[in-house]
Amino acid sequence: MTFMKKTLTASIAVAAASSMAISTAHAEISDNEVRIGYLADMSGTYRDLAGPGGQTAMEMAVADFGGSVNGSPIVIFSADDRNSADVGANTVREWIDQRNVDMVGGLVASSVSIAVTKVLEENNGLGIVSGSAASSITNEHCTPNHIHWVYDTYPLANGTAKAVVEQGGDSWFLLTADYAFGHALEADVTNVVEANGGEVVGGIRHPFPTSDFSSYILQAQGSGAKIVGLANAGADTVNAITTASQFGLTQSGQQLAGLLIFLNDVHALGLESTQGLLLTTGWYWDMDEQSREWSERYFEEVGRMPTMVQAGIYSSTMHYLKAIEAAGTDDPEVVRAQMADMPIEDFFARNGSIREDGRMIHDMYLAQVKTPEESTGEWDLYEILSTIPADEAYRPLSESQCKLVQN
Repeated sequence: MTFMKKTLTASIAVAAASSMAISTAHAEISDNEVRIGYLADMSGTYRDLAGPGGQTAMEMAVADFGGSVNGSPIVIFSADDRNSADVGANTVREWIDQRNVDMVGGLVASSVSIAVTKVLEENNGLGIVSGSAASSITNEHCTPNHIHWVYDTYPLANGTAKAVVEQGGDSWFLLTADYAFGHALEADVTNVVEANGGEVVGGIRHPFPTSDFSSYILQAQGSGAKIVGLANAGADTVNAITTASQFGLTQSGQQLAGLLIFLNDVHALGLESTQGLLLTTGWYWDMDEQSREWSERYFEEVGRMPTMVQAGIYSSTMHYLKAIEAAGTDDPEVVRAQMADMPIEDFFARNGSIREDGRMIHDMYLAQVKTPEESTGEWDLYEILSTIPADEAYRPLSESQCKLVQN
């Protein structure tokens, strides 16, 4: 039985049992149900890093919570945003107007998340962004109606770019996805490279998504930069690395820096192509016993190990449900405040807390892709090199442009 079926079965059972006597707590839940919308790229460039696997993670959280909150069934709706800001915004608007959805989770492409969070703010909804990377989501695009959970471009730059410059990679060419996420990562990486004594000697922005990276890799080779930084993600990163290999980029003395690499990317490309690659991650399935235990359960459902985004979707959904239980209501303002009052310490997050700008800060990790000789199994792909403490990983509030922050 799938987790969705378990969830729906639990929902029906609880609804039937509660139909004759609704508790006071139940009455505080709008429509007598907790309604969650899962919105993500289910079929395109970002399918594997979140997609259907992220929905499974959300369903696992609901099932593990018991299928209801304070006697109110938990119901999940889902939709494919097709990486379109318009599709995402219209979907969420319909969910709020027609289905009274209480919280929207998933949220992968940064352009979609920015559009959706504006809709949530206009309609006093609540969103938890788990897949998007743009640090602007809790900076200039912050709202009182969303929380950014897993990672963003600021710690990616502070982790990977800083480590590469310190190892001598002081001249960079940036290959950037031409939308909000890529722009944010490009800006954050440029700041970190220059702050550490390096230089960005050139760059080019490519359409999102892109299948043919030939001309872009040729320009990167012609730049003479030591490091070619990939400010893209998902299938774009896989295609760029594959093309770079075909063109002999690393053989000619340049080095690739994947600024947003996911477990599924390394698995797809193989260790022969990715060995030695430095990356920053918010989580890794094999980092400790807690992570392994949850990941093995996930593997039984999906047949592959989870990405940090999929793990974060479970973590954020569970924290949201605990906040409703504690507050006795699904009112967005009350629940968001309750979530911020509760520390986050689970299999996903270490030293986690939610700041006033909506950024959930937690420890991040600098990792390196193993060589084929070092790997002991299909998913044994990373070695964790160091921990970046939560209070150092993310943009300081003193630098924030968020309207919710009192500087």
